[in-house]
Amino acid sequence: MTWVKICGITNLEDALVAVEAGADALGFVFYEKSPRNILPEKARDIAARLPENVEKVGVFVNASGFTPVDTARVVGLTAMQNTLGFDGANESDSKMVVAMAGFPRPPKLFLAFPADWLRDRPERLYDLTTRFSHLRKDSADNYPRYEGCFDTFFLDSSVCSQPGGTGRTFDWEKTRPIADRLRDEGLKLVVAGGLTPDNVAEAMNILHPWGVDVSSGVESRPGKKDHDKVRAFVKAVREADKASSN
Repeated sequence: MTWVKICGITNLEDALVAVEAGADALGFVFYEKSPRNILPEKARDIAARLPENVEKVGVFVNASGFTPVDTARVVGLTAMQNTLGFDGANESDSKMVVAMAGFPRPPKLFLAFPADWLRDRPERLYDLTTRFSHLRKDSADNYPRYEGCFDTFFLDSSVCSQPGGTGRTFDWEKTRPIADRLRDEGLKLVVAGGLTPDNVAEAMNILHPWGVDVSSGVESRPGKKDHDKVRAFVKAVREADKASSN
């Protein structure tokens, strides 16, 4: 089944509704400029009330070094998603792996990039997948039994002025070659950006992602989820899964 992440969680009620609807992961945004920003202590209180099997994902922007790792410890995150804007992966990503030495089980590491940024310069995709290969090797050297490190790649519609949460889709048809390349490299693709209960099936049909990620598309206002839309989104994903398996 397609992995479903409900992002931008700011309160316990929304979190529990998302879990009840069948979400596989919840996202907490640690970016001060976002209307969905949440303090680590509040996120910790919410995460402590969630089932163990639900992924608790911390979303960061151009994070590096110990800052996201310290937040992961406070909150009890099981995954960290770094939205790298237009700079790409760099040596700070491997430093994050080293910084997690004290974790009994290190959080998974996800990276997110603007789809347009990759599509406009095809060589960037080759460069990134090559770097991913090296980063996965570095993590394997540090944590031989570690799964989920630099193997999940989010594509979204972010722009320089707004790294995520734009509420806009990107061109899925034109992004097919990127999705194909990621699969060929053994990477998991998660589609984000402008998804709603009404269009998520179309995105899945075109790009065949491993997962989907939604935030503004299931909100009544920034930072507050519309519970009916959350349930409708997960239902739409599961119906698309069922249709593709027939």
